[in-house]
Amino acid sequence: MSVTVIISPGYGDSSPDHWQTWLNETLPNSVRVEQINWLSPQRDEWIEGVQRAVESVEGPIILVGHSCGSVAITQWAQRYADSRVLGAILVAPADVDDDYAMEEIKVQRPLMLAKLPFPTVVVCSDNDIHVSVERAHYFAECWGSKAVHVLNQAGHINADNGYGSWPQMLEWIEELAKAW
Repeated sequence: MSVTVIISPGYGDSSPDHWQTWLNETLPNSVRVEQINWLSPQRDEWIEGVQRAVESVEGPIILVGHSCGSVAITQWAQRYADSRVLGAILVAPADVDDDYAMEEIKVQRPLMLAKLPFPTVVVCSDNDIHVSVERAHYFAECWGSKAVHVLNQAGHINADNGYGSWPQMLEWIEELAKAW
């Protein structure tokens, strides 16, 4: 079975040295979500960006999001759930509902806080300025996530925090594919 990994970057897109870019270059069966405006994550536009990526592939899918890209995946699932989705890995899901969230990402409000129609894994850090560990656990509970992985001192889990090549991500993807 060939699974396509759809990668949903967050605010500002992912830089060339970001783990999502590495993942896209490492997996020949991956598709990157393209958004109309990476610096203005408009809720409906970003949901439609995920939908365009899903429509562009055939067969089973695993979704992998980062920050606002994770938020867009959960909001997409509320509107468009697709039975081909085997699961999702939601990394550093930005807390767009937080009063202290960046103004640019508050336009994605409100967060989707209901059980998702596919298995999920949430990955967060114990010192992310965009989502607290407590909120990440709360999101995972709401979404019905099967696991929460808390990384020590990983910041926002991006290139600035040393997350370029990230082999652990491949293991999590494989676990989700096997569970199906």
